[in-house]
Amino acid sequence: MADWNDPSRNAQRFGSVPRAGGDVSGRVSYDEGLRRHMLSIYNYMTSGVLLTAIVALLFANSPLFGLAFETVVTPQGTGIAPNLLGFAIMLSPLAIMLFWWFGAARASAGTLQVAFWAFAVAFGLSFSTLFTSYTDSSIATAFFAAAASFAGLSLWGYTTKKDISGWGSFLIMGMIGLIVASLINAFFPSGAMTFVISVVGVLIFAGLTAYDTQRLKQEYCYVRGTPEAGRAVIFGALSLYLDFINLFIYLLRLLGNRE
Repeated sequence: MADWNDPSRNAQRFGSVPRAGGDVSGRVSYDEGLRRHMLSIYNYMTSGVLLTAIVALLFANSPLFGLAFETVVTPQGTGIAPNLLGFAIMLSPLAIMLFWWFGAARASAGTLQVAFWAFAVAFGLSFSTLFTSYTDSSIATAFFAAAASFAGLSLWGYTTKKDISGWGSFLIMGMIGLIVASLINAFFPSGAMTFVISVVGVLIFAGLTAYDTQRLKQEYCYVRGTPEAGRAVIFGALSLYLDFINLFIYLLRLLGNRE
């Protein structure tokens, strides 16, 4: 039977976008709210990335760096040997990530903001080792390549009419495989494996950038006008921050020249 007269088909569903033909002012209000919401996410994410970069650069060039890491020469180039403090610095992002996994669901928006900035600082301290392992030009090239790629992929994820929600499970499985392969390569180093891991890592986090952008855009209709909106901004910024950081790391491993 045709259901053209079914009231449920014509009713405005909770959280759905107002139809342009029915409520123009509602549609305009929704679009403006969505732009502000996404802009807040991008502002937090960009600020976090810049904070990480500044902390990494300052710490790498400070006397404090020598208290945590020693520079060593290996057959592959210049490397670092962390002491106990160095290991604590390198593992600090994981400690904060545990908070996001187990405590963020009950945290206030203010607490999440503090955790986000602490996470950015911890990553900056950990990434300071890159300045002793890769040339400055390699780091700059990888950073701008990641920025350009992220901008294009995020814009596509925001504007595309294609539903890419089905990518999620595939990308998560790819991340798990990437972690397993990285652990194996850490114990049994292989140049060919490192190259493959870098290429796959770039592809996975390129896909996650587009996927997360569309997901955050679609989530707005559920948090719009609710107390959860502020928390959603921080969670969204963290997702895109991690996408960018990982995209940068794998591009650096793929394109970078070691000291």
